[in-house]
Amino acid sequence: MGDPPRLVATDIDGTLLRDDRTLSPRTAAALARITAAGTPVVLVTGRPIRWLPLVYEQLAAPLPAVCANGAVVYDPVADEVLRADPLAPDLLAEVARRLRAEVPGVSFAVEIVDSRQMRHEAHYPLRWDADHDAIRAIESPDELHSAPAVKLLARAGEQDPDAFVQVVAAALEGLAEATHSSYSGLVEISAAGVTKAAGLAWYAARLGVGERDVLAFGDMPNDLPMLTWAGRAVAVANAHPAVLEIADEVTGPNDADGVAAYLEQVFGVA
Repeated sequence: MGDPPRLVATDIDGTLLRDDRTLSPRTAAALARITAAGTPVVLVTGRPIRWLPLVYEQLAAPLPAVCANGAVVYDPVADEVLRADPLAPDLLAEVARRLRAEVPGVSFAVEIVDSRQMRHEAHYPLRWDADHDAIRAIESPDELHSAPAVKLLARAGEQDPDAFVQVVAAALEGLAEATHSSYSGLVEISAAGVTKAAGLAWYAARLGVGERDVLAFGDMPNDLPMLTWAGRAVAVANAHPAVLEIADEVTGPNDADGVAAYLEQVFGVA
């Protein structure tokens, strides 16, 4: 496998966590041993900052995170945002205008305040964090683009996410990035050039690490830019077909400690 990587980057949901959103003791131990030995680990996720405590409480120590698909780089120890690349209000307004014209019944939510808060249209379907106190419905359509947002979320009922993201990407070509990380028809929109790869590249450069020395794990289309950029790309066995196609290697599935097994082999930390 060559020299050990100088930086480990991993997606969270569907990759590091099991399907029940828990982190196995084996995976937590592998991460702790690697970081204790001097190799930094960074979480690279579509999650907002407000969802990270659910992961941190299962780790030996909180890990830095590239959040919101690359739009936010976060230091959990200092509770500090190191970098943010939001969609400006005028850009948000234009993106929403184009998608309302292109996609009948589309509904939106925005991640604001560096993803510490969410605002959503009344008919936008919320999922498992619907009662979180940082989330509320907007009172007028203009409120959707009244502040910069690190991510715009679009839904139009349950549909094939691969097909839906193509429709959205075509409508926003040259204006914004569109991707997805679920099978429920949710499309995630960021400012042009903002991807997991861009956020991770910034963080790696801050550590003096080049892409050749980065080991990255992922499972969904929003991981593709990161996996393509990293020197070594590893997909979990449960990954989306597009991820399996471009990965350098495939490890076990998320529910069978695939990331931990690979790290134990590379770093000898079993």
